[in-house]
Amino acid sequence: MRTKLIVLLSALAGGLLIWNLHTIFLRVPDEASQGAVFRVFYFHFPSAVTSFTLFFVAMFSALVYLRTRDLRFDAAAAAINEVAFAFATITLITGMIWGRIIWGIWWAWDPRITSYFICLLMYFGYFMMRRAVDEPHRRARLSAVLSILASVDIVIVWKSIEWFRTQHPGPVLEIRGGGGMAPGMEAPLFWNCVALLLLETSLVLVRMRQQSIQGEIESLRRYVHAF
Repeated sequence: MRTKLIVLLSALAGGLLIWNLHTIFLRVPDEASQGAVFRVFYFHFPSAVTSFTLFFVAMFSALVYLRTRDLRFDAAAAAINEVAFAFATITLITGMIWGRIIWGIWWAWDPRITSYFICLLMYFGYFMMRRAVDEPHRRARLSAVLSILASVDIVIVWKSIEWFRTQHPGPVLEIRGGGGMAPGMEAPLFWNCVALLLLETSLVLVRMRQQSIQGEIESLRRYVHAF
């Protein structure tokens, strides 16, 4: 059942991504002030939104572990964070590409960019800690604490353009309307968010399946060594 779901999600994500690439590069016009480089935003924003969504799902899974002490929720949180971290890195890279073209520099110690970089460092520390701690429940407890702390930083990243003076562009998409994006450019952005979310979900399921197989191998290894 899980294999069929992974195949279905991957197929949907692949089809949507192909269609979105066609739309973004061949049908959507250049942005009025930024030109063709604005197309980077169609990958930058969806990567950010979907990775942040997964980070919060992972935090919720970690909280469930703290309540139930069921290691399956810790394993799920770890798998989700791994996939989210990959797409958060894509967010940072695409932002740097945009900054190099528009600002003329690869990096600026801007409040949003800096807080985002700190967020990635926190999750990098999360993964390093998991490799360093062998006892499962201690590792799970520490992981949950780090996941909660990193989620607080995500809120700071999201609200930084309202709380601080920043070079980072303001929101081009508003829930209540009034954003800086032309109406014809919003649909491809939305569908790219959907495509990436489907892709990330399928990758999380693949990673969880790998974890399950690794667990079975470790159990067999311990069983063999017992004799």
